Amino acid sequence: MTSLLNTLSPCLCVLWIFVAVIQGDFVNLPTNDPIHSLAEEETVLLCHYKPTVGNVVVQVTWYKEKPDGNKDQIITAHHTNGQTAFGAWSRRVRFKSSDPTVDSSLVIMSTEVSDEGKYICHISTFPSGNFDREVSVIVWTIPISSLDPVILVEGQSYRQAASCRSVARPPPRLSWDTDLNGQSINRSSDNGAVSSHYSLHPLRGMNGKKLDCLVWHPTLKAPRRITNNLVVHYPPHAEVSGHNGDWFVGLENAALRCVSGGNPKPQSFTWIRMGGELPEGVIPHPNGTLTFGRPLSLSDGGTYQCVAKNDVGVGKAGDGDYCDR
Repeated sequence: MTSLLNTLSPCLCVLWIFVAVIQGDFVNLPTNDPIHSLAEEETVLLCHYKPTVGNVVVQVTWYKEKPDGNKDQIITAHHTNGQTAFGAWSRRVRFKSSDPTVDSSLVIMSTEVSDEGKYICHISTFPSGNFDREVSVIVWTIPISSLDPVILVEGQSYRQAASCRSVARPPPRLSWDTDLNGQSINRSSDNGAVSSHYSLHPLRGMNGKKLDCLVWHPTLKAPRRITNNLVVHYPPHAEVSGHNGDWFVGLENAALRCVSGGNPKPQSFTWIRMGGELPEGVIPHPNGTLTFGRPLSLSDGGTYQCVAKNDVGVGKAGDGDYCDR
């Protein structure tokens, strides 16, 4: 028996060397595996088999591996019988080259999320046999994002000021760009959706301040900024202007102006004279101006008060005797 094995060993070695010599190889392999592709864009799966002299590629077939381990046939090309694509793949794939037995790379023309998985490039040669190359594909999607601001009112308790939401593959990351004194809470779900909620104590000095949401994702070269300015409503703060202290009987074109802050801007202004009605010929205007439509008289003297009103509250301002002898 030992003599027989010694006799066969050189034969086995010769056979092994012969197989190694005649076997071709896959060339021009990508450096990145798995391949990261983007939904709705073209994906190219490289497969380029170079046979040795005396061998020929007879047929190329691409498969996708199913979750249960079975294979879904995608497309095949025979060196004499042409090409055939199968099922729904027939509208979505093609070979990159006009001669698939030379360059067998597969093109998915519009990639879908469901295309993620493992693919097999199956090469049939003669006389050497069959050779496989596996390619894994991960499909990313561009984030779809939104920001929902909340209108706050001064004096309210600590509460949510804005919500930012985004969904993508892989899940995005959210952050806030602001100088406001508040806190954020982030949440995520299994479908790639994430959200971030920013809360604070609303003060009138915060109105108009930046509260931007930043969306971070590997498909973006830089974070996407969703701009937003905080809105805080507060009552008007009225002031009266126009009286410089030297009004006199006979002065023409006299006017008082009610200057008011507040957010939103006051929707109405009301002028009253303390202790009585407005004099005849005195005209209040919607913009907060009170005009004297005739020269001033002694009867115009008194304390005038402006009341500015918005949806949040009212602001009052008044001054003393406007008419001197």
